[in-house]
Amino acid sequence: MSNRRTRRNFTEAFKKQMVQLYLNGKASSEIIKEYDLTPSSLPKWINQFNNTGSFKEKDNLTDEQKELIELRKRNQQLEMENDILKQAALIMGRKPK
Repeated sequence: MSNRRTRRNFTEAFKKQMVQLYLNGKASSEIIKEYDLTPSSLPKWINQFNNTGSFKEKDNLTDEQKELIELRKRNQQLEMENDILKQAALIMGRKPK
């Protein structure tokens, strides 16, 4: 049997409340134990709150991560355009019989 936890989703209000408990002086280990959080959750939320004030992943991406997403989108668009041009070249290259 697996000891894996089921993934839980927390509201932004809950995350803010946990961060406030920490900022008000409660030990992170106590918060994690009391609310049955994973050890990485609370430090992540604290970091996100301090950096951007937002818990949304898209608001907490690094510049490099944002650039990579944009480059992947652009690459996909260019590949699609290239495929269209290849098809057009094949069609235009055909001579009527």
